[in-house]
Amino acid sequence: MATASGTLKTSDIVAHGLRGRRTDVGGLVFQALLLLALLISLAFLVTLLADIVRTGWSVLADRGWDFVSSPVSSIAERAGVRQGIVGSMLLMAFVVAIAFPIGIGSAVYLEEYAPNTRLTRFITVNIRNLAGVPSIVYGLLGLAIFVKLLVGYTGGRSVISGGITIAILVLPIVIITSSEALRAVPYAIREAGYGVGATRWEVIRSHVLPAAAPGILTGTVLSLSRALGETAPLLLVGATTGFLATGGQSLYLQLYSNFTSLPTLVFSWSRNPSAGFRSATAAAIIVLLLLTLTANAAAIILRNRYDRKW
Repeated sequence: MATASGTLKTSDIVAHGLRGRRTDVGGLVFQALLLLALLISLAFLVTLLADIVRTGWSVLADRGWDFVSSPVSSIAERAGVRQGIVGSMLLMAFVVAIAFPIGIGSAVYLEEYAPNTRLTRFITVNIRNLAGVPSIVYGLLGLAIFVKLLVGYTGGRSVISGGITIAILVLPIVIITSSEALRAVPYAIREAGYGVGATRWEVIRSHVLPAAAPGILTGTVLSLSRALGETAPLLLVGATTGFLATGGQSLYLQLYSNFTSLPTLVFSWSRNPSAGFRSATAAAIIVLLLLTLTANAAAIILRNRYDRKW
């Protein structure tokens, strides 16, 4: 008790000496500016959400599940977001199947296997630069390669072209966030594994990856959220903004057919001057937010599960 009390008194003396007797005016002003910036951001967010809910809630209250299950229509009272939800889910399946394994695997190689050479540093710098490239550039890339050059394999303006384009768009984000998560794992964990005779792959598989899983899942949340909200690349690679007839196609045929997505529907309906479509646009935004929050919640639950283990 005496030692703890003495330590506490010493820390208080040191803290008082560091602060001094004068008031840190600059620090208080900077803290106030940070708080003001936070409040302004929250004010804009709350205002936008309130306006969207106020405008779109009437559609959801009147039509309920019918709005979610109805197909796209040129009549506002009949228009629904079912095809947009299906298209978005198919695109997210490509992101999960392509961007996540390739991105995490690339991060593991760069952090655990690749030597620290000029080539490795060059690749790392370019990956970080690609994360800041505007999404429309990826749309042009998808149009040139997947829609035109590889039309025999992708079907041209199809779900496959859109899914691969979106997967490539978020791939740099997955690599960067996964690399940071792997770099944050203490090197002592690796040394402990080597000390008991484990191979490098065994150490990475059993110790490094589980310890880095929360950070990696955080990166997947960010990339999935961005992929769900992208519109410009999809418009270039074939997303339909008007009437879309699926005709009860099988999943295989849908992958090679025209498609739409929730952000594309929001973009299309927002340009319609009709008051009914303005309300439908707000309702579609609410559905998109709910889908994004659901996907994020699933990733956060998995992240917290690994956090408890480590």
